[in-house]
Amino acid sequence: MLIPARLLPHRVTVEPYLGSGAYGDVFGDPVDHRAYVEDSRRLVRDDTGAEVVSETTVRTRPDVSAPPGSRITVWPTTARERVARVITNSLYDHPAAPSHCEFALT
Repeated sequence: MLIPARLLPHRVTVEPYLGSGAYGDVFGDPVDHRAYVEDSRRLVRDDTGAEVVSETTVRTRPDVSAPPGSRITVWPTTARERVARVITNSLYDHPAAPSHCEFALT
């Protein structure tokens, strides 16, 4: 079961991290997705185990791919628009509950 569209009232733009190249980080093409964006500060651990402060949590449908290091633009076309990096990504998949991805952003 997918998270219902009515629970995803916002839009985000995701540029998936593809790796490093000769001139720095390489990102995939930007793709817009429905999401729920929550600006709240919390402490998370990154993929190396270090504690990092996350400023924003984004929840999307489970088919959105954004590995750590990806860029996500939150609040596009508003005065609060900003680009943040993915610290962690989590998939919540349960047959009796809405499936979704959660991203902790810088």
